[in-house]
Amino acid sequence: MLWLDEVKIRIKNKNQILFTKDSEYLQDLIILFQKQNRKTMILWAHDLAAESIVQLTEKYPEEMRPREALAASKDWAAGKIKMRLAQRKILDCHAFATEISSKEDIAICHAIGQACAVVHTASHALGYPIYDLTSIIYRLGIHHCIDTVERRKQEYIDKVFYWSEHFAEYSREWADFLNK
Repeated sequence: MLWLDEVKIRIKNKNQILFTKDSEYLQDLIILFQKQNRKTMILWAHDLAAESIVQLTEKYPEEMRPREALAASKDWAAGKIKMRLAQRKILDCHAFATEISSKEDIAICHAIGQACAVVHTASHALGYPIYDLTSIIYRLGIHHCIDTVERRKQEYIDKVFYWSEHFAEYSREWADFLNK
């Protein structure tokens, strides 16, 4: 349970983000992500972002920025819009996080933003679990999150394998820069 010890230290140090790219718990995800093609990771990220948007919509039904960020990211990946417009929408999603007080919801906003930025570079993929797992801990508390965090990490892995095996079946238009 080394990850739990790391998280407890981060909480003690008053860190808002409870995982980092250097977290031992995420190293196997990093290796898995690096082995995937970019389109697989984009589909993975968009799938997870959509799940997180459902969570946020329950609490903030009128808030459109996370949904707009995902829509723009999908349009960017399809070559329908340029990077700057998508980037603006993604930054707007991150800005929403500065307007709310719930640590869980703040982390979810950032998870969505990171997922949407995977179109730019696949290295943003790790940002999703960093923030999503943080949100779970804020929601459940450090003493009640262990099973949920570990299940969620397995869901990330399962989704990577799913999209790796099925991305070719997914009928989607891709931007030229993603076909190189």
